[in-house]
Amino acid sequence: MKNVHLIGVCGTAMATLAAMLKRRGYKVAGSDQNMYPPMSDLLVAEGIRTFEGFAPEHITSDLDLVIVGNAISRGNPELEEVLDRKIRYCSLPEMVRDEFLWGARSIVIAGTHGKTTTTSLAAWLLVDGGADPSALIGGVAANFDASFRLGSGRDFVIEGDEYDSAFFDKTAKFLKYLPDIAVVANVEFDHADIYPDLAAVLLAFRRFVNLVPRSGLLVLGADSDQAMSLKAGARCRVETFGLSDGADWQGCDLAVTSTGTAFRLRKNGRLAGEFEVPLLGAHNVRNALAAMAVATAAGVSLDRLRPALRRFQGVKRRLEFRGAGRGVLVYDDFAHHPTAIAETLGALRLGNPKGRIWAIFEPRSATSCLKVFHREFVEAFSPADETIIAAVFRSQIPEERRLSPEEVVADLRRAGRQARYVPGVPEIVEVVVREARAGDVVVIMSNGGFDRIHDKLLDALND
Repeated sequence: MKNVHLIGVCGTAMATLAAMLKRRGYKVAGSDQNMYPPMSDLLVAEGIRTFEGFAPEHITSDLDLVIVGNAISRGNPELEEVLDRKIRYCSLPEMVRDEFLWGARSIVIAGTHGKTTTTSLAAWLLVDGGADPSALIGGVAANFDASFRLGSGRDFVIEGDEYDSAFFDKTAKFLKYLPDIAVVANVEFDHADIYPDLAAVLLAFRRFVNLVPRSGLLVLGADSDQAMSLKAGARCRVETFGLSDGADWQGCDLAVTSTGTAFRLRKNGRLAGEFEVPLLGAHNVRNALAAMAVATAAGVSLDRLRPALRRFQGVKRRLEFRGAGRGVLVYDDFAHHPTAIAETLGALRLGNPKGRIWAIFEPRSATSCLKVFHREFVEAFSPADETIIAAVFRSQIPEERRLSPEEVVADLRRAGRQARYVPGVPEIVEVVVREARAGDVVVIMSNGGFDRIHDKLLDALND
């Protein structure tokens, strides 16, 4: 049995890898800060020992390997201990590759948006279609009640993140994942803390596409010009998906139903039937189309995909309904990029054409805390009837580079929208409880725990 310690264990991928390694017979422990659900719940359920905070004594003499997450850097006390004692270490994507991917057919789902839902969908369609794949997902897929699956089949479906790998390896994680089937749904500027501009992001994706073998398949989002630009560098077969005319997998005639979004599929220009995904929004139809292309390439028939799509149960924190109080519906969403925020609000508007929509946003991710997206945030929140922006989570960012929620709110008001800056969770809860009325929809958007605002709001509404 190998004794493994993870530094940064409570990030989604780190916690998932810890659980997967334990299932493979490893002895696993790890350290991190700010542990919050659902990943903290996964660690408890798997019986994985965790340390809150970092300390040199966590690095014990019996360790065989330390897996270093990308959230830590030189100066971390556990990392310094590892380096001083020359204990073997590697990055998370290196461990995933070496333990799981060399012998698998690797299906890598990449893109700026939609990776988690598409990965969950693709894994579920393969399972329901009779395959027995493994999967590594950046969120908790409700069909598996987990963020991973270890199957006996050859296929391994994995979410391909373009974020960097570790303090000693600043290349994208997905460059380690040996893609046989690769999906690039869209490419936009993101992760401004590690990529200086869109050209740098595109370079990472071009390198990713260059890894697909001649016998492989590249699936590109037809609605993203930047994704389609990658076709020129492909050495393998290419298929496209989206809502645009000419896509190999085209969704058309979208309609909101009582259970989700229905659409017609045109496959290579010919009508191939009607389908429904139990999720709201055009972006989720795109996610479904990408997953269908993957599942078909892996041998699942279209006829089997139709009922499988309807049985998809979604992903936690991806427009997840958390509950209701006094007739006010409360949703949780991971959106933190302006495009994702706009898609989330657009999906809610489709499903609730007459109700008021409240958008509550915590700028928390490395990019959303920067003012680089100020204008895009103003546009993204425009569909909301009420917008509340909380304090910037990363207050250590210099003021000249830090997003100003007050200025975003001022621009929204100048555009005739209702918006306000409310820095803390207790004050936000007080505002919503005082002003929301039956029929309103509240969506809370953050890529972190946001001080358990969802539970606190629902408790207050139901009090």
